[in-house]
Amino acid sequence: MATRGSGGARQRQPATRASTRAKSDDRPDGRDRGDGDGASGPDADPVEVARLICLRQLETSPRTRSQLASVLARKNVPDEAAQLVLDRFTEVGLIDDGQFARAWVESRQRVRGLSRRALSDELRQRGVPGPQAAQALDELDPALERATARRLVDRKLASTAGLDPATRLRRLGGMLARKGYAAGLAYEVVREALGADGALDGPEFEA
Repeated sequence: MATRGSGGARQRQPATRASTRAKSDDRPDGRDRGDGDGASGPDADPVEVARLICLRQLETSPRTRSQLASVLARKNVPDEAAQLVLDRFTEVGLIDDGQFARAWVESRQRVRGLSRRALSDELRQRGVPGPQAAQALDELDPALERATARRLVDRKLASTAGLDPATRLRRLGGMLARKGYAAGLAYEVVREALGADGALDGPEFEA
């Protein structure tokens, strides 16, 4: 926008801060270039850049090696520098996929009530290698998994009280299925809960 000075001449307003930033706000992830992960220009040491990226990722929450590798790739860190840093972080214990898997399984099973199958899918999506994932899942007590399924059903029983038994059976079983529980286990647990609730005095129901 232009304004008139004392002599009537039109003077150009200084560029606004927003306009001077416009060219720096074109990163695909929407972050300003000044808010990067330690890259300071084309001459920056790629190993140091990779190290800073990984450290900042790990400050927020534990990450698997695969997750960190994906972040480094998105940041265009050369493969050789990325592997060097990832190897070093693994060596000193900053990256530990086995520990990540055990903590993830314990937390997600306790808080969300997820089944072994659902937890296995989540570990795979986060790049936990098969042996580490299997070891963490093997620590799950089958009796605890069944007890967790029953606890989930008990929480939902009251909300289905006005429905007929067959509908309750279907809805509660579907809830367990969405958390990864096998159809057979889900059916058994729901029938057990409905029976204890006095809702299955009639004929047998099919899953």
